[in-house]
Amino acid sequence: MRIVFMGTPEFAVAVLRRLVEDGADIAAVYTQPDKPKNRGMKLVPTPVKEYALTEGLPVFQPPSCRDEAVLEELRALAPEVIVVAAYGKILPQALLDIPSKAIINVHSSLLPQYRGAAPINWAVLNGDAETGVTIQYMAAELDAGDILLTKRTPIGPEEDAGELTARLAELGGEAASEALRLLEAGTAPRTPQVYGPQYQYASMLSREMSPLDFTKPAQVLANQVRGLIPWPCASTDVSGTRWKVFRAHAGPETDRAPGTILSAGKEGIAVACGDGRSLVITQLQAGGGRRMSAADYLRGHPIDV
Repeated sequence: MRIVFMGTPEFAVAVLRRLVEDGADIAAVYTQPDKPKNRGMKLVPTPVKEYALTEGLPVFQPPSCRDEAVLEELRALAPEVIVVAAYGKILPQALLDIPSKAIINVHSSLLPQYRGAAPINWAVLNGDAETGVTIQYMAAELDAGDILLTKRTPIGPEEDAGELTARLAELGGEAASEALRLLEAGTAPRTPQVYGPQYQYASMLSREMSPLDFTKPAQVLANQVRGLIPWPCASTDVSGTRWKVFRAHAGPETDRAPGTILSAGKEGIAVACGDGRSLVITQLQAGGGRRMSAADYLRGHPIDV
């Protein structure tokens, strides 16, 4: 089958790599335009573009997929299937109608749960024990298309959103590969999404979600730390210094007031929480410093307990 791939970040690279390894007939790769980064504002290519060029794949970077010239260019490629993985733009109906067989999306949740921009983060923030990827037929409404197949995986109790993203990317590549085989054989199923009472929209993350509120239960805060990796990261202020918190877990019980620092040593920094347990911070970044273990930080910055 003739395929066009559309994706942008590292998550999409894993999916594209699997298709290349499968020997798929990839006519072209679409990705976001290069963006300026850092102080020099030098244009930086997307991860998908970097990988596609190493494989000798044609790369297109239209600023908009609604331009008629862009749509005509895509029609001329005559794709049978378009595979989308974290492309980063809403695609118009005119584009969805182009492939002769299907346009499918690799979504990093078990739809219909967590439709939206940050499904992986919200699964971790909510303390879910399981997640997965869904291959869905794309529709005009965001993440609302029929389901082709799903693949499930447990979420580790200490796994953060960054680590989970890397695993789901590989699983997404596996799922996309299987979906293309089914489409080629003409046996791909199509199951409408059913919305139950547990459905939650996965809204975009924001910096306002960062501060740790120690009146909350310890496990809720531990999930917050895990779920906000790699951005915007959980944070707290200690003696006038802002910390980004990268690793933490629920610790022993305590009867002290929420926010009280209970201990600070090689095991980490324990802080009392609202449910009578403690949050043990084991990795942090203070101010403009580097990311380090709490034990290393304490060697140069002792804390009063």
